[in-house]
Amino acid sequence: MHAKCQRARIRSDGMSRISEAADRLSRELPGYRVEILQGRLTATPHADGTHALILTELITTFHEAGARQAGLKYLQAIGLWLPSGPDDFAIPDLSLVAADFRHNLVESNCYAPHAFRMVAEVTGPHWSDDLGTKTDCYAQAGIPVYLVADRRHDEAVLHTDPRGGEYRSRKTFKRGTSVPLPESLGITLELPVDRLLDGDEA
Repeated sequence: MHAKCQRARIRSDGMSRISEAADRLSRELPGYRVEILQGRLTATPHADGTHALILTELITTFHEAGARQAGLKYLQAIGLWLPSGPDDFAIPDLSLVAADFRHNLVESNCYAPHAFRMVAEVTGPHWSDDLGTKTDCYAQAGIPVYLVADRRHDEAVLHTDPRGGEYRSRKTFKRGTSVPLPESLGITLELPVDRLLDGDEA
């Protein structure tokens, strides 16, 4: 996966040091997800099987709910340009984007935030980024809906209403309940927390 998603902070040789480091790291660690969050370089290792099952469940659920008919695409590991720093970008586990998202290419394989309707993360080794840093970054980018399948704390977290660089609404959902997605997405959908945490093993 190529990690060069940036709004360039140009040096005389054409690329910032941190962007160079991101490119180098993505070449040296193929398959790792390399991101720059608030000026900090991160590399996330291969996901486990349950992580993959959760994303498959989400994709299937979005498809059955008519996301494509509502003008949405559901994509894994697409680059999201972030306004939190001149080189910042994230690669969410799963994104709901406008059908014409390809018209919003910023740099390399990174797309402008206004093309994104929702992003979802499934926690792994860097769970604190998903719950902290990325929450701030996605709010600053104005992503309308941010969903976290928080396997670390065995719950789901739904962030909505980004204003002034933060999400004004944060709701947690425990096992045995469902997460109702906002109708503003254009689909009617409730996601069972057990499946968000376990995939199809629930």
